[in-house]
Amino acid sequence: MKPARLIVAGVAGLAGLLALIMFNRQPAPVVVTAPAPPEAVKSTEILVAKRELPMGTALTENEVTWAKWPQDLVASTMIQRSARPGAIEEFKGAIIRQSFFANEPIREEKVIKGSGSGFLSAILPAGKRAVAISIDSRGATSAGGFILPNDYVDVITTRRDADASMRAGNDIYQSVTVLTNIRVLAIGQNIQEKNGERVVVGETATLELDPVQAEQITLQQRSGTLALSLRSMADANKPDEPRARASGNSLTVVRFGVAQEVTHR
Repeated sequence: MKPARLIVAGVAGLAGLLALIMFNRQPAPVVVTAPAPPEAVKSTEILVAKRELPMGTALTENEVTWAKWPQDLVASTMIQRSARPGAIEEFKGAIIRQSFFANEPIREEKVIKGSGSGFLSAILPAGKRAVAISIDSRGATSAGGFILPNDYVDVITTRRDADASMRAGNDIYQSVTVLTNIRVLAIGQNIQEKNGERVVVGETATLELDPVQAEQITLQQRSGTLALSLRSMADANKPDEPRARASGNSLTVVRFGVAQEVTHR
């Protein structure tokens, strides 16, 4: 055999040997195990609002529906279909005491099953009274007409001081805040905003009062003029801080229709 052929055969054999060695050195194939599928979340159906429901809404099948809810997140106050399958029919005609957002779970403490009851008596909390006071339809005694149902107000009474007026020979008036942080139930006969209106005009404001406050406001209305002072939403339901008051001898004197603060003795 010629030397050239021997060289070629030797090179080929060596290459084969190297390939065999390299093949034997390759790592063993890695077996990949697919992760187990996640455990299915257990769910149930609860009663929710189909859309935003303002206070005073009478419920029908168009306002509520069943929706899936994670079983682990179901609260005891939620109404489950498994426990009360006829709840939609059961709540038909009930009245909303507090507003609901769309898809918010229906809770019984926010609903009154007031069959035959009016809206106002249905939304009035237990132990409270609804008392209407006269206001200026132009808004002079109701923050320009911008007081709406569910706002909180202070009630101010203004009355003529007969004794001081007699001594001074002029009309002298006093203004005093008689009630604070009072919820407005209605303006006129409107108990809720409609169509996004921001101004509600009426000649009465219906306030949510306890029995003692109801007696007090009725007396004040007979002896003077009442006005409503709108409170900030941030101050609603907060206790009032002590206020700096004018001296008890400071009165408002009206001369020819012009009011002026004076001090009397």
